[in-house]
Amino acid sequence: MQRTIYDEDHEAFRQSVKEFVDRTLAPRAEEMIRDHVIARDIWEEAGSQGFFGLSIPEEYGGAGIDDYRFNAVFAEEIGRFTNAAGSCFGIHADITAPYLVHLGTEEQKQRWLPDVAAGKKIMAIGMTEPSGGSDLAALKSTAVRDGDDWVINGSKTFITNGHQCDLAVVAVRTDPTKGAKGISLFVLEAGMEGFTKGNKLDKVGQEESDTSELFFENVRVSNDHLLGPEGMGFIEMMKHLPQERLGAAVGNLANARQILAETIQYTKDRKAFGQPIGTFQHNKFKIAEMVTKCEVTQAFIDQCVIAHARGELTAVDAAKAKWWASEVQCAVLDECVQLHGGYGYMNEYRVARAWRDARVHKIWAGSNEIMKELIGRDLGL
Repeated sequence: MQRTIYDEDHEAFRQSVKEFVDRTLAPRAEEMIRDHVIARDIWEEAGSQGFFGLSIPEEYGGAGIDDYRFNAVFAEEIGRFTNAAGSCFGIHADITAPYLVHLGTEEQKQRWLPDVAAGKKIMAIGMTEPSGGSDLAALKSTAVRDGDDWVINGSKTFITNGHQCDLAVVAVRTDPTKGAKGISLFVLEAGMEGFTKGNKLDKVGQEESDTSELFFENVRVSNDHLLGPEGMGFIEMMKHLPQERLGAAVGNLANARQILAETIQYTKDRKAFGQPIGTFQHNKFKIAEMVTKCEVTQAFIDQCVIAHARGELTAVDAAKAKWWASEVQCAVLDECVQLHGGYGYMNEYRVARAWRDARVHKIWAGSNEIMKELIGRDLGL
């Protein structure tokens, strides 16, 4: 069905993102996989194109666009290329930067946002800890007052952009007696004494993204590194997580639809027993099922995008979008591998890499089990 949520401005923006993908990302795909990182010059080119400053006010170097649909277009087009690039760019611009925009002081915004918008300072967010997983309220990293300063200790893991980040928004416990209300956010800068980064983690998929652990050993910061009010970190994370989950859903579905389109073409070109394999009834029915499932899912996600652009998206609907899109993506890509036969298991084929990249989407941004828990609670269960 014809999608109706985007207008001419959005489609013009989409074309500029496509050109960036074709000109810059696609020719360097193997390099990024080999090096397990997106090179800084690529970040800076994306920044110069205005892709990272969509929601950053103009006075801080951004475009100041109050329309999430532009963010969704960017997530779709990068997601069609690879989920790894989508996760790196999304963590930077769509997930972490909004914390600075919404919570930062004027001095903090002036200090950091222009370079964030330009892609010159790469951002990461430190929520997950080795012992905590999805239980953000149970984090153990701490910040203790020492005179006018704070001393931070602890660690984070599975941090996208962690190895090359210049700025990290980290959640730490500032009051051990208050549970979730004792969590605060701090901005740490690379190079601070005691702030170190682990090696790039060896992941099953998403090889292009640099994912690492972050370690804090007596990191001393002044109060101007506290982001937002003390003790409000957990509440602010809960406010920002719906956008993270919607962005994941948008990119995941776009990736699945792109690989499915490539698979459909493969089934038209690949022949067995004297005819294209897509014409066999079993394969034809599988493809029909996948196309329908993707289009129905797209309709729901589009409504979530519209709701978020209006400021009306609920945490529960974002949870529905996140878990369902990741389930659909993984199911579709698994069938696409099967339709490719042995070639679908070869890394030289995009379908194989996409299949591996997708599996983590059922886990991060809140596991799908947590998403169902949120939905069930909303039903009074």
